[in-house]
Amino acid sequence: MLDHAKVQGFSVDLLNYDEVENIAFENLNNNKNTHIVTINPEIIQSAKKNKELAKIINEAEIVTPDGIGIVLALKLKGIIQTRVTGVDLSLRFLKKCAQNSIKAGIVGASKEVVELAVKNIKKDYPNIDIAYYHHGYFENEDEIINDVIQSGAKLLLCAMGSPKQEYFISKLKQKAKGLIMIGVGGTVDVLSGNVKQAPSIYKKLGIEWLYRTIKQPKRLKRIFPALPIFFFQSIIDRKNV
Repeated sequence: MLDHAKVQGFSVDLLNYDEVENIAFENLNNNKNTHIVTINPEIIQSAKKNKELAKIINEAEIVTPDGIGIVLALKLKGIIQTRVTGVDLSLRFLKKCAQNSIKAGIVGASKEVVELAVKNIKKDYPNIDIAYYHHGYFENEDEIINDVIQSGAKLLLCAMGSPKQEYFISKLKQKAKGLIMIGVGGTVDVLSGNVKQAPSIYKKLGIEWLYRTIKQPKRLKRIFPALPIFFFQSIIDRKNV
């Protein structure tokens, strides 16, 4: 059984990168699906108002603390936990796929961005087999789901933003078998090179969100007031482990 703690009613797994990787690929070896939610305060705030999203999160095999807000909420409960982010998980899992001849797939971002991301991934991991990729702006969802399954991809990075990516993964999960699915938000933009990762000083201080907001001011609407409300509610919730 996974070690976990509740953050405002949502279970977060207290795992490091190695443990997440081991569980996901062990499930894959046993032909079991693994849905990984990389959770942050905005997703939690959204899920509180969205029963369908909350259900999908609660049914996910692994929920990792992506946002620094989740780590701080856990710290208020006396739990020291490092972040396990969508970007870093994606890079680790792509490397694992390249080393073990495991097919990978990507759904999300714009057509130009996903094509550039695939090009960069193949440059970094020459042996990787990107069996399927498609942009995130489509209406023929059932067709895309069938194409993912038919491609033989065993890792799918889904980068359509929350909750759209969670809805897609939930439907895919019902039909797929032996598939690792990760909702990774803007990770494909990073893999394409269009969005730079935050400098190490921002990462050390846990304020990557500030760097991204400076670079993408439109994120302000998403962060505020969700983030301040989340922190206030985390203080109230600190005794509920």
